[in-house]
Amino acid sequence: MTALKAPSRRRRSRGPADGATEPPSPQAGGRVLSLDARRIQNALEARARYKYVHPRVQREGLGWKVVSPNCSRNIDPQGGEIDIAWLVPNNGEGWLLFSRDHAQDCWQMRRREASLPAALAHLCADPDREFWQ
Repeated sequence: MTALKAPSRRRRSRGPADGATEPPSPQAGGRVLSLDARRIQNALEARARYKYVHPRVQREGLGWKVVSPNCSRNIDPQGGEIDIAWLVPNNGEGWLLFSRDHAQDCWQMRRREASLPAALAHLCADPDREFWQ
């Protein structure tokens, strides 16, 4: 006795025909990270230093990197874009805030905050000039 297949309904394709998978959408803790990027961008408009430059936010690893033209020309004499800060979610326990050490070409952790708004408040105020140099 042979098994019979039930007639199948035609299904819409859910991905590439070659079996490749699409990259997962960026999520952390159930929330879409692009909303965090928008919150960061909005907060940067209220920063204390270099208000006349227009930084941008871009994806960097598990977090978001703030990049800005170097108008002071302290880092890049040509005034090109430089890394300012890197905000990384900390496994559901808040956020890590890094500044760029341009001399050593590495990121340095500056703050561990309970929330994104707290990290952004420190970044935008920049009382010790760790970010906007």
